[in-house]
Amino acid sequence: MMSRLPNVAVLGAGRMGAAIAFVFAGSGHQVRLYEPDPSARGRASDRLREVAATLRRPHASDIPISGDLNEVVRETDLIIEAAPEDTTIKRALFDELGGAVGPDVMVGTNTSSLPMMSFTQDFPNPGRLVYAHFWNPPYAIPLVEVAPGPDTDESAMETVAGWLEGAGMAPVTLQRAVPGLIGNRLQHALKREAIALVADGVCDAATIDDVVKLGFGARMAVLGPLEQSDLVGLDLTLAIHESLIPTLDRTAGAHPYLVEKVERGELGMDAGVGFRTWTPSSAKAVRDRLDRWTTQTSQGRTT
Repeated sequence: MMSRLPNVAVLGAGRMGAAIAFVFAGSGHQVRLYEPDPSARGRASDRLREVAATLRRPHASDIPISGDLNEVVRETDLIIEAAPEDTTIKRALFDELGGAVGPDVMVGTNTSSLPMMSFTQDFPNPGRLVYAHFWNPPYAIPLVEVAPGPDTDESAMETVAGWLEGAGMAPVTLQRAVPGLIGNRLQHALKREAIALVADGVCDAATIDDVVKLGFGARMAVLGPLEQSDLVGLDLTLAIHESLIPTLDRTAGAHPYLVEKVERGELGMDAGVGFRTWTPSSAKAVRDRLDRWTTQTSQGRTT
């Protein structure tokens, strides 16, 4: 049993990687960040300082960032890989990592969309590999989905989950990995139906967003979907499903409505139009609202 806090290395200093490092540093861990791109290292330093200032936790931004992988993972107990969601990039990183770490180091990948074996085939210690999927931003959202790869040891799952809990996160463990793990499967199942409703002319995108935000979305913060089913009774849930489920969208693959929008360059806020039309001021209002929520939630977690 380790009597000290584990030393942590985070690989990839993008938005998620920097935020994950911030969480561990804020809970007293010794943390290093690896980022091969010099310009990305500079952006990560700026981002860490901004978050630390906003959350009034200046010590958590003092994280060394290096382009030397061997230096970053030296004397590390836990590695969290947060490289871009690109199989080629991740494979090259794990090929290099395999020769840089010892057999006792735990390694978590932050991916939920890519199968672990697509980029870790030759990693020398597969028993120490786990999925460790954080949610953005992790200093406001405590959930981490921990799932096994094909060869993961049960003890590795327990150790990583325990270290995450010790860092103030809320790990949940899956018995096996599936594409998207749990959270993204649920989130995108909702998005599929939302897109279909708009495409079918039932309502516009703003109405969809209001129904979720002003209705069941607020309740789901305190009552999960299966809790709610047990609360109202499974007989009622079954009756609703027998009537409703046959009418839900069953599009195989991405909905054509979404595909067409992407092909037309209607990519969202930055393009001025996505599912909704955006002006600079309306887009800024949404980002400001999200920033206020993030700050309030993050400060609430540390008080």
